[in-house]
Amino acid sequence: MLSLFSASSALHLTPSTAGAMRVASPVMQMAPVSPMGGAIGQEYGGRVTRRGGGISEDGQILVQGGSLRTWSYRSPAVEQVQVVLSTDGRPLDADIELWHGPDNTPVKMRVYVENGQLRPFSAVIETPRGPNTVAIRNIGQIEFPIAASVVADNVDNPSPECLQASMTIQGGALRTYPFDPSVDSVQVLLKTDGRPLNARIELLQGPNNNKQVIELYTEDGMDRPFFCFLASPGSGNVVRIVNTAPVEFPMTASVVPHSINDGMSSDAVLGGDVVLGGDMGW
Repeated sequence: MLSLFSASSALHLTPSTAGAMRVASPVMQMAPVSPMGGAIGQEYGGRVTRRGGGISEDGQILVQGGSLRTWSYRSPAVEQVQVVLSTDGRPLDADIELWHGPDNTPVKMRVYVENGQLRPFSAVIETPRGPNTVAIRNIGQIEFPIAASVVADNVDNPSPECLQASMTIQGGALRTYPFDPSVDSVQVLLKTDGRPLNARIELLQGPNNNKQVIELYTEDGMDRPFFCFLASPGSGNVVRIVNTAPVEFPMTASVVPHSINDGMSSDAVLGGDVVLGGDMGW
């Protein structure tokens, strides 16, 4: 009985001791705010592996598989943003949406890239009449994270050649654009006369070998045209544009080279330079 009484006495706390052991009151942590007046990013669902606090030196944010990131811009001065997605060499599979008010999604796209390091995704999304929110969801597995960045300054614009090389694609029709092996990347610009825009953009390298696929929807192809860059290293690259809308909804497409690699031989052939029979000295 004496030992139990001593133990209970040792656990007795004076008012001063109890106050010293109290836990500090919680402090609310605010999300980082972008210079344009919106939160840099918020994530829902899935685990996050943060690099340097979640944001790398070049402004990229890691989005794990099954997670959602949002970039909000409250200022009406932000009329377009550029979205860049890449990986460390693994496949890239993502959904990109533009939210403009409650239950209003004027732009949607599904992006698939076989190798996000060799062919990073870069597109410009029109964001007139703010506030706007860009939502990027990594619909791949947890083993396939995506490095994402959304910027509102120094946004790339189509070149004069791209603006002039527009061709009409009727609803349900498709058009292909083959490119020389020296072309490292191409510009793609799609727009309509104000009607909805539904299209499928494919980068092929060889027969039915999709290296990059973009399924696009825009509620107004004139107010919100679509512009992107497609990396096309190697030879045998073909860009295929399919107007998936009905025949009543034509669109105009411009696909022109963006960057040229002078070191790439123009006579390279997909599969290697092979001469049947070898060099027999004919």
